[in-house]
Amino acid sequence: MMEVAANCSLRVKRPLLDPRFEGYKLSLEPLPSYQLELDAAVAEVKLRDDQYTLEHMHAFGMYNYLHCDSWYQDSVYYIDNLGRIMNLKVMLDTALGKPREVFRLPTDLTAYDNRLCASIHFTSSTWVTLSDGTGRLYLIGTGERGNGASEKWEIMFNEELGNPFIIMHSISLLKAEEHSVAALLLRIEKEESHMKGSGFYVSLEWVTISKKNTDNKKYEIVKRYVLHGKSVPHYAAIEPDGSGLMIVSYKSFTFVPDGQDIEESKDENMSEKIKEPLYYWQQTEDELTVTVRLPEDSTKQDIQVQFLPDHINIVLKGQSFLEGNLYSSVDHESSTWIIKENNSLEISLIKKNEGLTWPELLVGDKQGELIRDSAQCAAIAERLMHLTSEELNPNPDKEKPPCNAQELEECDIFFEESSSLCRFDGNTLKTTHVVNLGSNQYLFSVVVDPKDMPCFCLRHDVDALLWQPHSSPRDDMWEHIATFNALGYVQASKRDKKFFACSPNYSYAALCECLRRVFIYRQPTPMSTVLYNRKEGRQVGQVAKQQVASLETNEPILGFQATNERLFVLTTKNLFLIKVNTEN
Repeated sequence: MMEVAANCSLRVKRPLLDPRFEGYKLSLEPLPSYQLELDAAVAEVKLRDDQYTLEHMHAFGMYNYLHCDSWYQDSVYYIDNLGRIMNLKVMLDTALGKPREVFRLPTDLTAYDNRLCASIHFTSSTWVTLSDGTGRLYLIGTGERGNGASEKWEIMFNEELGNPFIIMHSISLLKAEEHSVAALLLRIEKEESHMKGSGFYVSLEWVTISKKNTDNKKYEIVKRYVLHGKSVPHYAAIEPDGSGLMIVSYKSFTFVPDGQDIEESKDENMSEKIKEPLYYWQQTEDELTVTVRLPEDSTKQDIQVQFLPDHINIVLKGQSFLEGNLYSSVDHESSTWIIKENNSLEISLIKKNEGLTWPELLVGDKQGELIRDSAQCAAIAERLMHLTSEELNPNPDKEKPPCNAQELEECDIFFEESSSLCRFDGNTLKTTHVVNLGSNQYLFSVVVDPKDMPCFCLRHDVDALLWQPHSSPRDDMWEHIATFNALGYVQASKRDKKFFACSPNYSYAALCECLRRVFIYRQPTPMSTVLYNRKEGRQVGQVAKQQVASLETNEPILGFQATNERLFVLTTKNLFLIKVNTEN
């Protein structure tokens, strides 16, 4: 009997949503910002001609060259083209020192033709995993990094691990007398045999390095697992106790058994992809229409459709054809079905909650395709238009809408991607839980508590919701911990966005474009003066501010990190600090 992964869904905490959110008001208050000139340029590695796919762009072209040490507030690192790891710790903005060298990579990187950017991950408060971009992995004992001058980075392990990779995540574990570090390494590999698709696949290696605390033992690799997929994961992290792995990706990943012929599994995947949807569905404010293509010679006698308030079961010639829990309740007594001339079954379901937009027909089911008409798209864009304002305290009665619905339609409505969130078990290497993210587009991830896994932020309708994953087995394996109102919608209009982040205490979210501009969206705060909503004739108690900062540089932005107090922005030659919050 094959174990089947549990189909799960993310549970939104209603109290964290604000249905009366008014939108962001543009604030013209200047943000204090500071600029540091770097001694040597950032070690940027440009994409080569043979790295032309979208996956190369996602993984390496959009790489964030600025690294935040989440174990110590306001400490950031970058690697320069002299092979030095430079650190800036901020105590006081007014007394900024120069970035300080904490470590130098032993290899001369200029000798390598096909290297990637060097990457670094802060595994614990005393350990760092480091890749120089040539395919070599370093494990470094740093001692407590918080105490400045006495910080000494020492190589505890280094080994060549095949093709170049970047580090996505790492954890440190102490069990009994054994210390180990597990890391996730991302590679984009060329398919050797008959080229299919882009000719590349994505590989994720889960490697564990360990040392028993007995005399003169050294660190060595104890486990290496490899997963393959067709798209670069948006998010990949190892559970804090090392027992599992969570991945958010557009296309699914599977473990590659040692020595198994990879070709077979690829062929299966290919045939799966070309399948036509099992059903198509449409919705209006009050009803849903589901269309199912029937086999050639079907008659009315071959079909049974059973409607329940929140469940549907279609039986075709005695076989269950489609069954599952509906996304929301329907009036099952008024629901009907007919067979159309073109040999298709048409089912009409009447929504119990009128006006509720369903992101999916059946919970967790990926076999159908939603068809939207252009009028619906325009109506949705229209409904959301008030969420961004171009001016301070805009007058809600003005004729001129603050943003143009035509511009937003495309990027806002059509989520051609449907990503999934999967949990893999570290012992069986099987998928244990799957969440189909449907239209919940992935936005960014952030470390809220370094002892936990990073959180990921997803778009839910107009909002952006922050989820904290926890080790299995728990009821709330994914916990909704914060909401950024309307941010899902607002960010969709930013065509040039490059990096997206939020502060660990969720007081603001920020995104930057490829050049110069940084947008900051603050959580609503109580008003000092009285604002009145003329449309609804009521006072507005809170206002959420949007601020825009422009950097004085023409260099492209290479790195972006948000802490509770500051935003750090890295270009080739400069590091900018923008003071966002002053700690109370």
